[in-house]
Amino acid sequence: MMKTILCPKCKSDNYVKSGVVKGRQRYRCKSCDYFFTVLKDGKSIDPYYVVKALQLYIEGVTLREIERILGVSHVSVMNWVRQYQISRPQNTDYHPTYKVLSHQELMAFLGNREELKSAGFMITELGDKFMLIKWERFRRQA
Repeated sequence: MMKTILCPKCKSDNYVKSGVVKGRQRYRCKSCDYFFTVLKDGKSIDPYYVVKALQLYIEGVTLREIERILGVSHVSVMNWVRQYQISRPQNTDYHPTYKVLSHQELMAFLGNREELKSAGFMITELGDKFMLIKWERFRRQA
């Protein structure tokens, strides 16, 4: 099924092609003589990835790491941070490390008591896998 093109000025569907401008087809409305081009739909990103990216940002994961994990441009993540006015807490004593694990790997991790000591962690769904974010203390140099 094709989309119907309508004149943005008079909403008429009575138009003819009228050349190409900057690689985009140009049209002329026969009803009102208005020239227009059809706007692209644009590329939209699933809100799930926006929420995950912002969660990871708040947890201290860098923009480039978020890009590698989710496959979403670090510039997009930065724009969402600005758009939603997100600021992460300033904490220099801990830094996050992350692992992407399957269900079996996650169960093995949680079964090892030594892994659970001395740091906080968070588990979040990431498609068909799980992401484990763990905070570890920076080592102080004397």
